[in-house]
Amino acid sequence: MQDRGERAKLAQPRCLQSTPESLPSMQELHSWKEEQSSAYLYRILAQLEAGSPRQKLFSELGREAQQQAAHWAKRAAAAGITLPARFTPTLRTRIVATLTRRYGPRAMRSVLSAMKVRGMSVYSGSDLGHAAPDPSTGLERRHRGLSAGGNLRAAVFGVNDGLVSNASLILGVAGASMEPRVVLLSGVAGLLAGAFSMAAGEYISVRSQREMYEYQIALERDELAEYPEEEARELALIYEARGLQSAEAQRLAQSMIADPVRGLDALAREELGLNPDELGSPLGAAISSFVSFAIGALLPLLPYAFGATRPMGWSIALTGVSLFAVGAALSLFTGRQSAVGGLRMLAIGAGAGALTYGIGSLFA
Repeated sequence: MQDRGERAKLAQPRCLQSTPESLPSMQELHSWKEEQSSAYLYRILAQLEAGSPRQKLFSELGREAQQQAAHWAKRAAAAGITLPARFTPTLRTRIVATLTRRYGPRAMRSVLSAMKVRGMSVYSGSDLGHAAPDPSTGLERRHRGLSAGGNLRAAVFGVNDGLVSNASLILGVAGASMEPRVVLLSGVAGLLAGAFSMAAGEYISVRSQREMYEYQIALERDELAEYPEEEARELALIYEARGLQSAEAQRLAQSMIADPVRGLDALAREELGLNPDELGSPLGAAISSFVSFAIGALLPLLPYAFGATRPMGWSIALTGVSLFAVGAALSLFTGRQSAVGGLRMLAIGAGAGALTYGIGSLFA
């Protein structure tokens, strides 16, 4: 978790972290286009949410985006930059708009957030009618640490992936050749290849996600420095949509924006639906994926590694017990009975193993 000093540095505007010469010369044009695109998407969201409390939220956010676009238009004029006479949505914006109309805002909330559309937090976790807690009360701390359950679930799935894939590989090779050394070599190769593949994929996935989150938070940081009052109004609109009275929502938003660190934290949570303290560690995710997959892949390989008599029989028995245990563990996250989850996973693993063994035996 970042300490307050690091968070304060994060909250510092980029324009204060670099020299004026390093700023993009066309920042005004880029920002104007972004705000116009956001306003365009807000209008679509307001249409889709017609008759609901969210309609007011997105209508107001659309007007705020138009005002911010006007702000950048004035900045552009002062810098001698000529803006288009009329805004035309880009192809990317039109595609996002079409998909949002087709699948709805809830399904597209992550994409919309990446398009600088704020207020998407109303579609996740808590919904309308649930007032946002005042961070000064410390109530939000009750919910911290819930992500640990998600990490445990990912670890169990990683073990399951390694177990099923390497057990199937071992049985496939055993079907073609009963030579233990050949099966052992193939199993070790499968373990390493699968674990490294899982780690690399997880690293890229989390790294890309984190970069997107950091970019979105950086945008909020710059906007907080550029027009704090507008950001306070947007934050108040979200609080109001969540159930707070208008006066209370404005008071809370103003108190947040008064402190750049708390303000950025509140904007990230409420406008982006992000927790700045939990953006994810790419290296940590990669190591976790590698270890969990390797543990699962190692289990059916143990009888061959220790030179057991009739290693395939022991491997099948150990794999069966492990599959049942993994299935029972997954029932903790599905709410099903552990015996049902264990038997289902055992059946799936048995089917995959029998199929690969049969295919391997064709090449014997």
